[in-house]
Amino acid sequence: MGNSKSGALSKEILDDLKSNTRYTEDELFKWYESFKKQCPDGKISRTDFEKIYANFFPNSDPKTYARHVFRSFDTNDDGTLDFREYIIALHLTSSGKTSLKLEWAFSLFDVDRNGEISKVEVLEIITAIFKMIPPQEQKNLPEDENTPQKRADKLWAYFKKKENDKIAEGEFIQGVMANDEIMRLIQYDPKVSNKS
Repeated sequence: MGNSKSGALSKEILDDLKSNTRYTEDELFKWYESFKKQCPDGKISRTDFEKIYANFFPNSDPKTYARHVFRSFDTNDDGTLDFREYIIALHLTSSGKTSLKLEWAFSLFDVDRNGEISKVEVLEIITAIFKMIPPQEQKNLPEDENTPQKRADKLWAYFKKKENDKIAEGEFIQGVMANDEIMRLIQYDPKVSNKS
C-alpha cells in the first residue's frame, strides 16, 4: 500500500526513461509524483504545459515558444503529453545530447511537419524565442541580430539559402554542429540558470 504512488509508474516506462535520459530512478519517481499531482489523469494539456514552462521564464513571455515545444513533443497528436513525452521534453530541452537536441530543434522549427524548414518557419520560432528574452537583454544583442527578422536573416545566410529555399533535417543538423553561431541563434539561454 505504501508503494501505491510509485507503483503507478510502469517498469517499462521507468527503464525506458532511465536509459534515454540522465535522470535517476529517484528523480523520475519524484517527477512522476509531482506530475500525478498536477495531472491526476496522467496527461498534461497544452495550457498546463504553458503554465509550467512560464515558471522557467518569469521575466518574459514564453507562451508562444511553449506552444511550439508542446507541438514538437505531442508525438501522437492527441493534444496532451503523457508522462513519458513530458520527461523526454524536459530532458531534451535541458540536458540532452547535442544530436538528439538538434533532431528535436528541427522538429520544433518544422512547424508544418513536412520534413523541411522554410524561412517563414524559422522567423516564426525565432519570434517566439524573442518573446522569452527580457527587454533589457534584447538591448544588448548585436546589431545584426537584435530583431527576430535580423536573426532569421542571419541564420538563413549561414545556410547560404535563397529566400524561398528549404532546409532538410540532415542539412540542418550538420550545419548547426559545424557552426556554434547557428546553435546560439536558434536558442535562448537565460543569463541566470537556477539549478534546483
